[in-house]
Amino acid sequence: MRSDHVTRELEVEGLAFRVIHSPAPSASRTYVLVHGIGVSHRYLRRLHAQLALDAEVISVDLPGFGGLPKPSGNPDVAGMARGLAALLDQLDPRDVAVVGHSMGSQWVIELAAQRPDLVSHVVAMGPVADDRHRTPLAQARALAVDTLGESPAVNWLVFTDYLRCGMRWYSAQLRHMLTYPIEDRARSLTRPLLVLRGQRDPIAGLAWCRRLRDAAQDALLVEVPRGRHVVQERAPRAVAAAIEAFVASRPSAGDAR
Repeated sequence: MRSDHVTRELEVEGLAFRVIHSPAPSASRTYVLVHGIGVSHRYLRRLHAQLALDAEVISVDLPGFGGLPKPSGNPDVAGMARGLAALLDQLDPRDVAVVGHSMGSQWVIELAAQRPDLVSHVVAMGPVADDRHRTPLAQARALAVDTLGESPAVNWLVFTDYLRCGMRWYSAQLRHMLTYPIEDRARSLTRPLLVLRGQRDPIAGLAWCRRLRDAAQDALLVEVPRGRHVVQERAPRAVAAAIEAFVASRPSAGDAR
């Protein structure tokens, strides 16, 4: 991550967010990065740094994650996306491509479905949850398999963030993750969608990612060779290159900021 990034905590409509911002005054593009369930911006830092070479980048820690206060009411995916939209309204970034990882894919797809005026492109990395494996047991199995293949550094980042999140909040959000119809919401997108997965990701399998791609009006599927679920940490250059090529290949929506 660039040394000139700015970190601050903001309260928006009663929700606590953390924003890590790498400004680029001359850039016309902004990438907004959103983590998955249980974790924080920390496992997006290498991707953030790579994208920030040529664009403005904002990484967001959502309420209840990364040591932030848990919100009252246990907001579901739609509620969290509304909070994220309110945050972007306040920050007012330019020409925004939203990038979500794992459950973050749900939050950014829902954001783009609710507020297409805020978003020009949507990127779903390692999207969950596979519509044929939407049970806690199936997800736990896939996570265990992935953990065995991830590097010790990746596992340390993920599981120390899990500890900060806490099992109660993780479990509360897991229920929302398993019931959110991401493929149905992808059908309603009016913005281009990139579905990106690591080639060896046991959580976001190839068949499922194809079904998600096919649900959207305008979508592309890209696999990163030898990547696993946390593909952006182990292969940030390849992931950034895929995202940048996708955004460049689709004209920005005229009414997105």
